[in-house]
Amino acid sequence: KLIMFSRRNFIKISSLSLLNLFWNSYNHVNGYEASNNYKIKKVASNLKNIGPLKKPDSNGIMLPEGFSVKIVAESGKRPITGKEFLWHDAPDGGATFEKKNDGWIYVSNSERFFGGVSALEFNSKGDLIDAYSICKGTHMNCAGGTVEGMKWLTCEETSTGQVYECDPSGKNDSKVLPALGRFKHEAVAEDFLHKHLYLTEDTPDGGFYRFIPDGLTKDGKINFSSGKLQIAVLNGVSQEGKVEWKNIKDPNPPIWQILLKINELRYQVKDSAKFNGGEGIAYYEGKIYFATKGDNKIWCYDTKNQNIIILYDHSTHPNPILSGVDNIVFSSSGDLFVAEDGGNMQIVAIDSDGSLVPILQIMGQDESEITGPAFDPSNERLYFSSQRGKSGSASGGVTYEVKGPFIKI
Repeated sequence: KLIMFSRRNFIKISSLSLLNLFWNSYNHVNGYEASNNYKIKKVASNLKNIGPLKKPDSNGIMLPEGFSVKIVAESGKRPITGKEFLWHDAPDGGATFEKKNDGWIYVSNSERFFGGVSALEFNSKGDLIDAYSICKGTHMNCAGGTVEGMKWLTCEETSTGQVYECDPSGKNDSKVLPALGRFKHEAVAEDFLHKHLYLTEDTPDGGFYRFIPDGLTKDGKINFSSGKLQIAVLNGVSQEGKVEWKNIKDPNPPIWQILLKINELRYQVKDSAKFNGGEGIAYYEGKIYFATKGDNKIWCYDTKNQNIIILYDHSTHPNPILSGVDNIVFSSSGDLFVAEDGGNMQIVAIDSDGSLVPILQIMGQDESEITGPAFDPSNERLYFSSQRGKSGSASGGVTYEVKGPFIKI
């Protein structure tokens, strides 16, 4: 018997083809440019060859055979010896960006007031060679998303929060994107085919949003200066089915109105669909996937037929080992990796038949959560953080790198 996301949705899942063995021209899993060499390699999932988790290592992390882990940064400490820069508290959402010459950059949000965003730079051998800030003065930066043009969009998780565009290299100042609205932002993903953005909202009755730009830049990328911000509407009582999109009338109401709860965006459209605690979001093969932690579900929205279904439901799954669903990321082989906030402090992968495969488990850090999963360009390394580490406080965050056979090439 196959392990399925839910018994009634296995046929739907098969048609969605969560696993695809080849990168296509829109598979920007972690912000890589369309010309990168990894997109033309044939890669296959290796999940079925990954064994059970072994005993915790010296870092307190359980891994399968053939995997290893190391610490790359710790809150309040210098990632680079001799450089004054300190790694931020409460590391949260993250992503990787391939450098034009060689190596890559891992960016990480800080879920603190005035926390901003920091970056770790690696050379082609995987050695850490630099660390620096790419965004300052923003508040409670939770997750975010990558967009074309090597940009990181970082999301403020406050009731008056906004989205900021960041340069992973740190060469250009970050800038706010008012057209994406003021609400309790969690994460954002780009539909690279249609040039749309999709956004989640972390409230118990949060909205699922779409941004359609008024135009593109000269090089064909999204122009964030203006556009229509919309919210999803579902007919009937079911949370699945055909999605209708309705425009948000006032994406940027005065802050006092939001604070007094008289003009919050999700209430501007009375019949908007409600999602219980929107979390991580990702684009893959023409579909948008996102998590809702309040009810422990993973969703899939098909951008072509505008239909939404539930892929994973903790309450109905025959093997519900995944809970506290939070940040998500795809590997280049199409496996969906889900980080837990709470639960068993695991990262769990979901393969094409719906099977759940624990990839790692952090022991002794029960007051923390796993954040910021992102693969390097080769998909040999997975970066993530334990937001509060062993201490359970924001100053105890730890950022890790796991190396292992995530894919077959």
